Amino acid sequence: MSKISAAITAVGAYVPEYVLTNQILETMVDTNDEWITSRTGIKERRILKEDGKGTSFLAIKAAQDLINKRGIDPKDIELVIVATATPDMKAASTASFTASEIGATNAFSFDMDAACSSFLYGMSVASTYIESGRYKNVLLIGADKMSSIINYKDRATCIIFGDGAGAVLFEPNEEGLGLQDEYLRSDGTGREFLQATYGGSSHALTSETLAQGGHYAFQEGRTVFKNAVFNMADATVKILERNNLTKDSVDWLAAHQANKRIIDATAQRIDLDEKKVMINIHKYGNTTSATLPLLLHDYESQLKKGDNIIFAAFGGGFNWGAIYLKWAYNSKN
Repeated sequence: MSKISAAITAVGAYVPEYVLTNQILETMVDTNDEWITSRTGIKERRILKEDGKGTSFLAIKAAQDLINKRGIDPKDIELVIVATATPDMKAASTASFTASEIGATNAFSFDMDAACSSFLYGMSVASTYIESGRYKNVLLIGADKMSSIINYKDRATCIIFGDGAGAVLFEPNEEGLGLQDEYLRSDGTGREFLQATYGGSSHALTSETLAQGGHYAFQEGRTVFKNAVFNMADATVKILERNNLTKDSVDWLAAHQANKRIIDATAQRIDLDEKKVMINIHKYGNTTSATLPLLLHDYESQLKKGDNIIFAAFGGGFNWGAIYLKWAYNSKN
């Protein structure tokens, strides 16, 4: 009997209509297009403006896009995972609500939060459920409404983040395609440098901290940049070495879209041709858990069955890692 591997068989995505350009940001904080572009590679980002709509709205839209494209009956989905750093609520699962809204009434569901590495870690978890042989359809969604925790008077963070969602379907594969290997790590001593502090159980959100903006995301840019560059590149190199992959045998690098300089540094570390590097940070900014599936969505028409894709991410925690996956289908687009 052939070994079961977990392959991505469909992709969906959603980004809000409102476009927050660098030019608009120039009217909000002390910054300019040249400064933002040269330091981050970002030109614009999408923002979910409608009152009362949160991460679940984005997740549902991305899931529905996948369902419509794939033609799968939602009742055949057995597990829904929503990778997110911005759940709708503190206790009620965003994934549970998402599953109900898309009609996945036979699925169990849960949220996953590893900051910007959430989707990467979610790929590992979703694949494990498939490889167990007990599940055949696992829906993994990466979604974040980062605008809900961003201070638009803080130019260090408001220029970086955007809102969006992407979804993938994992199914069993017996052709040796799908997830091949993973290298995942974390270091809790780095959490002080990248966090949204107040509102958690150890930092109660009070009217005083709220007035001071304590609920907004914070990052110490220099430290985060240095750690992201080293760890994303290091994880990528380890995956290549463990699987005897060379720059010529890698078809695509799908790196977390936090900063183009970090992406470039990761690609340069393995001497990868820039044509093999997936890039859409200029359109969406850093959508946290949604960056990797949004890359797959934007590049889906270029992917070919058997392509070797290296995924890499780094996020608050610190959490980071890399995954090696063989693409399982030729796009019909």
